[in-house]
Amino acid sequence: MRWTDDRGGNVEDRRGLGGGAVVGGGLGTLIIAAIIFFLGGDPSSILSSGSGSSARTEQRELSPEEMKIGEMVDMMGKWNTITWEEVFKENGMTYDPPKIVLFENTTQSGCGTAQAAMGPFYCPADQSVYMDMSFFNELQKRFSAKVTEFTVAYVLAHEVGHHVQTLLGTTQKVDEMRRSGKYSETEMNRVSVATELQADFYAGLWARRTDAEKHILEPGDIQSAIDAAEAVGDDNIQRRSQGYVNQESFTHGSSAQRKEWFMKGYNTGDIRQGDTFDQLLK
Repeated sequence: MRWTDDRGGNVEDRRGLGGGAVVGGGLGTLIIAAIIFFLGGDPSSILSSGSGSSARTEQRELSPEEMKIGEMVDMMGKWNTITWEEVFKENGMTYDPPKIVLFENTTQSGCGTAQAAMGPFYCPADQSVYMDMSFFNELQKRFSAKVTEFTVAYVLAHEVGHHVQTLLGTTQKVDEMRRSGKYSETEMNRVSVATELQADFYAGLWARRTDAEKHILEPGDIQSAIDAAEAVGDDNIQRRSQGYVNQESFTHGSSAQRKEWFMKGYNTGDIRQGDTFDQLLK
């Protein structure tokens, strides 16, 4: 991935500020939440249910490597803002970028207490993306995905895709469906799959449009994004965690679907082609 001089991606770096381990909530909650986050889901229902207090640790200075990571995320955040401002402008709308929060161990979000083991997520309540970079070590160790700089770019773009859904009202409509009680668990699982695959589509669209403007892609970058998308497919995670696949319980899409919709976004670069709900809920 080729770096540019773009910075100012609305990043708040909380690393080194003395976060601690949260006491309470139970190991089961942590495992469930971790699975949700590895899949890219909305954490609010899990995070809000945990209780307890946090033990603070001393503040520390960030290492040069950590500072470089912060600079990279800042650059990627700016890339997302530039691209989505243009897409929204083309469609007669105004884009308001999310805040990107870098943290370690634990931090507070509008959706509750976030923990490092849970991985990156988007919180609609405060319209912020939360990222602990240790997630990418887990992605490599647990799910055998080769992690590159563009892997980070893909994950961030996916979470920003959820922000785009919030700005367009998609998130709110899905929440209304969930709260209505009119739909079965299986039906809502299908809605959830459509929601997540649309975020993958938006990530692919972002990659196409940003490369056209900034020429950021190098050989192997798109493949690294595909590898990450496939690694966190429902079927791959279920096979690894429980030894079998139950398609009715999918909430984020299969490995093949995640690749398909990322590549559709990348190949078309057209937001109008990303109606996963129409395609998947017939």
